Amino acid sequence: MAAADLSQIVKAYDVRGVVPDQWDEPLAELFGAAFVQVTNASAIVVGHDMRPSSPGLSGAFARGAAGRGADVTEIGLCSTDQLYFASGSLGLPGAMFTASHNPAQYNGIKMCRAGAAPVGQDTGLAEIRTLVEQWSSEGAPAPADRPGTLTRRDVLADYAAHLLSLVDLSTIRPLKAVVDAGNGMGGHTVPTVFEGLPIELIPMYFELDGTFPNHEANPLDPKNIIDLQAKVRETGADIGLAFDGDADRCFVVDERGEPVSPSAITALVAARELAKHPGSTVIHNLITSRSVPEVVTEHGGKPVRTRVGHSFIKEEMARTGAIFGGEHSAHYYFRDFWNADTGMLAALHVLAALGTQPGPLSGLVSAYDRYTGSGEINSTVADQAGRIAALREAFSGEEGVTVDELDGLTISTATWWFNVRPSNTEPLLRLNVEAEDEATMAKIRDRALSLIRTP
Repeated sequence: MAAADLSQIVKAYDVRGVVPDQWDEPLAELFGAAFVQVTNASAIVVGHDMRPSSPGLSGAFARGAAGRGADVTEIGLCSTDQLYFASGSLGLPGAMFTASHNPAQYNGIKMCRAGAAPVGQDTGLAEIRTLVEQWSSEGAPAPADRPGTLTRRDVLADYAAHLLSLVDLSTIRPLKAVVDAGNGMGGHTVPTVFEGLPIELIPMYFELDGTFPNHEANPLDPKNIIDLQAKVRETGADIGLAFDGDADRCFVVDERGEPVSPSAITALVAARELAKHPGSTVIHNLITSRSVPEVVTEHGGKPVRTRVGHSFIKEEMARTGAIFGGEHSAHYYFRDFWNADTGMLAALHVLAALGTQPGPLSGLVSAYDRYTGSGEINSTVADQAGRIAALREAFSGEEGVTVDELDGLTISTATWWFNVRPSNTEPLLRLNVEAEDEATMAKIRDRALSLIRTP
C-alpha cells in the first residue's frame, strides 16, 4: 500500500477534508490509534456533529483508540464546546468529529488533551500525522494486550448545568430570543440550555441536517444571517443568536435586526467577567476593535494582545491566567471553561446583561461599540510580501504613525489603524481597518486596497 497523503487534510489545528475522497473510516481508525499513542492516554472521550459521515468516522476513531488499549467514552451527538466540557469535566483527552461551517461533503477532527488543552501542529498533531501515514503504508499497529472498552454516555444535561452555574440568569426579565441553529448542533444544545429560563425561544432551523438545506452554517457571512434578521424584526424579538455548524461560535443580532460586532460582545463579556474577578487579564487578538482594550482598562483589567488564532489565545490565557479571551471571529474563551471557546456561554452572558436592565440590546452594546470597522476584506495577491512591503513604505514615514509586525503588518495612529496579514493556506491578503468615523475608515481602506491590489 502507498502511504496516505495527509498534507491536504492535516491543518494547523485540526484535520479537515472531503469524505471519502480525501479521508475515510479506515483512516479515521488509524487516527484514533495514533491519538492514543501520542497522548499516551488510557482513556479518551469522543463526540460528533450531525454530518452524514460523522457517526461512522467517530465510531472508527473510537475502535482505533480502543485497539490501542484506551477506554473510550462516546458522547454521541454534541457541539464542539460540549466535547470540551466532557474533556474538562472528565479529565480526558478528546476528539470531536466536525467540519464546523464547511459544506456537507467535508468532515474533520478537533483533538485536545485532558482539560481541553488544544492539540495542534506543535502539540502532537504533526506526530499523529506521521504515525497515520506510516501505518497506512505498513499496516495498522499490533493491537494492545488489553483492548479498551467502548461506553456510551450522555453529557448534555451536565454541560447545560455547568454553563448555567457560571452565569446568573435568575433575575432577568422575560426576553424573546430568535435562535438560528443553521441545521447545526445549536439545535441539539439550545433547547436543553434554555429550558426553564424566562426566555421565549423562537427556533429557526433546529432540525439536525448536515446537508445544510437552508443556508451555510457560517454566521460571519452576512448572507447567512438574513433569515435571522428578518425573523427578529417580524416577531419583535429582543435579540437574535446565530450558531455555526458545530455551535462553538455565536453571532448576535440586536432588536432592530442589526448585527452586533463580536468585538462589542468581547468588551461586554470582559466587563462582566472583570466585575467578578477584579484586576484580571483579558486576551484579545490584534484585529479586535480598540474598544476592547479600552473597556478592559476602564474596568480595571489588563488587556493582552495576541496574534490571530485560537492556539495563540489559549497559550496566552494559560500563561497569564486570563479570565477571558475574545476574537473578531466570534470565538469566546473562558478560564471557567478550561480556557476553551464556547459561544453558548458568551450568549448567556449577553442574555444576562440584557435581562438585568430595562433598555434594548442596541443601547446596551453602544457603550462597547465605539468605532467604525471595515470587516475583513480578502484580496487575491500573488506577491504577498511585496504588497505588504509597499504598504509599509507608503504609510510608515507619516507623522504619528506606528508600525507593528506581531501578525502581518499593523499601521496605527491615534484615530485609525489597519492590519494586513497573509493567509497561511491561500494566496490572499486579509485587510482589517478601523477608525473613529466612517469617512476616515473608508479613506484608509481604499488607500490600502489600492496598494494591495496594484498589479
